[in-house]
Amino acid sequence: MIVRDLAPVEADEVARQLVDLPGLVFLDSSMRPEALGVHAGLGRWSYVAADPWTTLTVRSGRAFRDGSEVSGAPLDELRRLLAFTTRPTGSADLPPFAGGAIGYVSYDFGRRLERLPEPASAEPVPEMVFGFYDTFVAFDHVESRVRLISTGRPETGRAARRRRAQERAEHFLMRLERPARTEAEAPVRLDFRPTVARATHEARVAAAIEHVLAGDIFQVNLAQRFVAALPPGFDPLAFHTRLRRVNPAPFSAFLDFGEVSIASSSPERFLELRDGRIEARPIKGTARRLDDPAEDVLAAARLATSEKDRAENVMIVDLMRNDLSKVCDDDSIDVPVLCGIESYAGIHHLVSVVTGRVTEGRDAIDALAAAFPGGSITGAPKIRAEEIITELEGHGRGVYCGSIGYIGHDGAMDLDIAIRTVVFRAGEATFSVGGGITALSDPAAEYEETLVKAARILAAARGEASAACGTPGGRREAAE
Repeated sequence: MIVRDLAPVEADEVARQLVDLPGLVFLDSSMRPEALGVHAGLGRWSYVAADPWTTLTVRSGRAFRDGSEVSGAPLDELRRLLAFTTRPTGSADLPPFAGGAIGYVSYDFGRRLERLPEPASAEPVPEMVFGFYDTFVAFDHVESRVRLISTGRPETGRAARRRRAQERAEHFLMRLERPARTEAEAPVRLDFRPTVARATHEARVAAAIEHVLAGDIFQVNLAQRFVAALPPGFDPLAFHTRLRRVNPAPFSAFLDFGEVSIASSSPERFLELRDGRIEARPIKGTARRLDDPAEDVLAAARLATSEKDRAENVMIVDLMRNDLSKVCDDDSIDVPVLCGIESYAGIHHLVSVVTGRVTEGRDAIDALAAAFPGGSITGAPKIRAEEIITELEGHGRGVYCGSIGYIGHDGAMDLDIAIRTVVFRAGEATFSVGGGITALSDPAAEYEETLVKAARILAAARGEASAACGTPGGRREAAE
């Protein structure tokens, strides 16, 4: 393994330097640790990688490696390619990701884990894409340290691996010496429109409430979808640059896998696995930030004591405890934070933390299979909630509400919940926003909540680059 310290540079600049390479990925902690306060550990690391040595793609439950179908089940093939080993020798100083797979798992991959109905209209993106990266740049935002890391994979012999690591490091260093591609002077706007009328979404919310009152479910997450045509010359990476400015978040990401590109500014961790310990951070409960500092504090306090939001959050905590118990020691499941407040640009969230110790013999792939998709974006009970989502939304979710992140060769994993996420494909951009529906929900209020969550994406689509921008209702939101 080759590790080279680099001069200080912004992660988004490195992404622009490597944008012409295939498979560019940027796991982007765009919300800095100092802004996260007590949650500073969430925003410490960013990674930029490109030119994977192989790519695993899943379509309709079938796995393909570099375009050729393989016989194994998708998760078995993912595990085989990762070939889990211990951390590299002398790795104490390495970042949490030390080489491995970076990509996404779509929400619709959940149909390969459980018997679930197909939506009336499928989302035409792969169910899973992971590139396998041997060379990448890691950014430590706490120590202000930038390092190029080259592992030498997939070579297995010691000499061959060392030789490849050296060659790849030199190749990337040459590219990083070139000036970054500049952003377009005039950002190209996107004209997003909802795919259903307000009355239709509110009717779906009312139908979801009836399911709750009938005892089918306790809660369900229901979303509405926005779509825009991509104008000629549209640059998804430039859009991500705007999005990370107007909506900084600890689990932002940009992925370019050719047929599909993704710009995301998610605040929510799905699962982190490190040194045998697993953590989930489900979000349930949202309130809009306010301009006046005193009013903003009151808004957060009201959220913290909201009967509806706390009930939603506690139900999902119970669901996550159950999911993690499938792969964790029975006595290890803990909830160190229940219904804590996290504040982001434009939004306060109610967040809990669920942890556990993974049972010996279980790994990151087992944990992914046990808990996917995250309970915070399905509902409870999970499978019945997923059935109702398919029935009421009528369209596959694709990347939205799936997971983006990494799984390392050493078994470490950090995946988010892909909310606040825009997908670019076939001349079209799409995103969805939703909320948890319970017996206490009001259809009009639930619709308004989706607009609060959409506001920052719509601001980026308008070409705004300031961290303070208006909501659909016209009132300015306070920047984090």
